[in-house]
Amino acid sequence: MTTSETIPIAPEISGQEETLAPLDLRSLFVAGVHFGHPSKRWNPKMAEYIFGKRSRAHIIDLSKTVTMLKTAKDFVEEIVSKGGECLMVGTKAQAQGAIKEQADKIGAMYINQRWLGGMMTNFQTIQARIERLVYLEDAFAKGTIVAQTKRESLMLAAEVERLNKFFGGIKEMEKLPQVLFIVDIEKENIAVAEARRLGIPIVAIVDTNCDPTQVDFAIPGNDDSVRSITLIAQHIGEAISNGKVAAQKAREERMAAEAELEAQEAAARAEAQAKAAERAAEAVKIKAEADAKKAADAKKTAGAKKAADAKKAETSAPETKDEPKPEVTNDEDKTASAKSSAATSDEEQPKSEAKAAKAETPETPDAKTETAAEAPVVEATAKEKAEPAKKPVTKTKAAPKAKAKTAPKPKAKAPTKAKPAASEKDDAKKTAAAVKEKPEATEKSKSGADDSN
Repeated sequence: MTTSETIPIAPEISGQEETLAPLDLRSLFVAGVHFGHPSKRWNPKMAEYIFGKRSRAHIIDLSKTVTMLKTAKDFVEEIVSKGGECLMVGTKAQAQGAIKEQADKIGAMYINQRWLGGMMTNFQTIQARIERLVYLEDAFAKGTIVAQTKRESLMLAAEVERLNKFFGGIKEMEKLPQVLFIVDIEKENIAVAEARRLGIPIVAIVDTNCDPTQVDFAIPGNDDSVRSITLIAQHIGEAISNGKVAAQKAREERMAAEAELEAQEAAARAEAQAKAAERAAEAVKIKAEADAKKAADAKKTAGAKKAADAKKAETSAPETKDEPKPEVTNDEDKTASAKSSAATSDEEQPKSEAKAAKAETPETPDAKTETAAEAPVVEATAKEKAEPAKKPVTKTKAAPKAKAKTAPKPKAKAPTKAKPAASEKDDAKKTAAAVKEKPEATEKSKSGADDSN
């Protein structure tokens, strides 16, 4: 065979390795998934998945394997599409390479070395060691590793290598996985126990010597063949990748929806702000109009008040002009003259009454004496009763004209104008009473004259 003949064969072989075999009976049969353990090492709980026995070994029913593998793939894809993580576990020699290869290809987490006790139940401690691994790798990558001697740096490098061996596949694991894919649950019994304790669902390849009730999704198959493990791991990896694509798509759709929602909110916010600005502008405009109207009303009321004050001043001005000082004196002169005339009338009234009495009485000496005696009494009584009004009367009698020439009196004396009129009325009443008492007085004077005789 020449080299020219062997050149095209390598790509075909590599292409066959790279392509995923379809999930059917033929591909599973070619991969040797149907071979089970010797019949003497079988677990009776696997009886429903065993097709028969050949050469002292059990044959697995591949039809059930296809069905259960599809169910397991759908479950894993659903978990991963919701944002979960699938941890692939295979620490036996036949599974280490296949698990690491498929996990690296799809970017999944894996453990292909010894399962450390408490990997999930004591995850806080495991996470501290993972952080230590990340720190050391970063320090070596940046050249900032702190080491006093060469021996110390070599010890740190050995620590990084050892941590990578056990935790290299879970360096990016920040929380517990949502599903486990396990190869050979008899060997990984610690992982199964921890997963069952934490309630994490398990998808596992179950051989004829295993208990299928220990896992949630059992895949009957050969867990000792590299080809069988690789084929099933490829299908599980395909489910994980499909789930990640769906999760990414859902994430993008969610981000697009959030962006659209944010855009709608921003538009609504901008619209609300515009409306608020319009309302504020309208409010400012209305306020300005109200202020202008208020100022105009205030100006108008001020003008009206000013006009009213001016009108009031104009109406009050003539009154002050109508009462000048000379006129006040004239009024006072008039009142003084009225008082003097009233006083003279009061004085003349008793005199006229006395004359009338004289005319009525006979002209006898006794009557003359009586009238002469009565006249002073009447005059005295009239004078005593008219004493309050005599003072202003005497003033008017003495110098009525001189009083007009004197300086005008202040207005405060104006209310005293009504007093003389009241006193005049009182004087008139008193004179009338005095006239009525005249006969009594004449009788008393007569009796007095008789007594004197």
